[in-house]
Amino acid sequence: MSQRTLTDAFGRRIHYLRLSVTDRCDLRCRYCLPKGYKGFEASEHWLTFDEIVQVVRAFAALGVRHVRLTGGEPLLRRELPLLAARLATLPGLDDLSLSTNGTRLKSLAKPLYAAGVRRLNISLDSLRPDVFKQITGGCLDQVLRGIQAAQRVGFAPIRINTLFMPGVNDDELEELIDYCGARGFTLRLIEAMPMGATGQAAAGHSLDPHAIQRRLAQRVELLPELLPGGGPARYYRLSGTETHIGFISPRSQHFCQTCNRVRLTVVGTLRLCLGQEHSAPLRVLLRAGISDAELSAHLQRVIALKPERHHFNESPTPITRFMSATGG
Repeated sequence: MSQRTLTDAFGRRIHYLRLSVTDRCDLRCRYCLPKGYKGFEASEHWLTFDEIVQVVRAFAALGVRHVRLTGGEPLLRRELPLLAARLATLPGLDDLSLSTNGTRLKSLAKPLYAAGVRRLNISLDSLRPDVFKQITGGCLDQVLRGIQAAQRVGFAPIRINTLFMPGVNDDELEELIDYCGARGFTLRLIEAMPMGATGQAAAGHSLDPHAIQRRLAQRVELLPELLPGGGPARYYRLSGTETHIGFISPRSQHFCQTCNRVRLTVVGTLRLCLGQEHSAPLRVLLRAGISDAELSAHLQRVIALKPERHHFNESPTPITRFMSATGG
């Protein structure tokens, strides 16, 4: 193994870290957190900014080039722009992005951009206030104002993530495409992940890209296209336009053979696979004073344990942890 690369036992190069800065969220999306949920980690268990910087510095020294800030809702973490500014200056890190539900973007878009974040994924499951409220428990207008603020500041690309749910929001497909196309956004349709009781309840229907393509073919041709960003979506461009649509279907069309990422939870647990329990606790090592060299060597050993693939469809034992606790 090269000193500056992380490669797992299956030859996959790991160059993407999804970094959760909180497990808390100000929405209660029906596929993620149940109403009234209060089982969040105590804040004293969260990694500090110094500890986060040390871990990311070690990953960057080993060839990780893309870090995405996630949660929960990452914008709930106090002084997040200060952390982003520290991460953006780390040697070797080329791409700092963020996933958000958009509720706090109106006030935080400008400081995040100034800190060095350039790309955003924003959850938007409906353009209809009543449906949005039904799915998330939140206010659609608050999110739309946040998206407008992010676009004014200059974030690009902005990708809109929609969890596609038959009988709930699937009749909005064309409306969502028009919304994204008019603003230069990319629409990404996402299949529910069977994580926690809420995710398992929402995962009864798989995402069928072929059925959606046939539906859209009545209106426009979809042309396969590659987009940068290190994510798992399969992208298409609507012919005659610059509008893109992506499909993320980890259960019905898994992409494990090209998986290039790991997740670090807010309490410092390194999750090696979204759909498996393989993990390594880093917080105890960080608080014991592990050096950068020792941490790099430890990460190389841990990455070798990354499993070949998830078994969401085959395993009789469901993943009980909620997505917010894993990191988006």
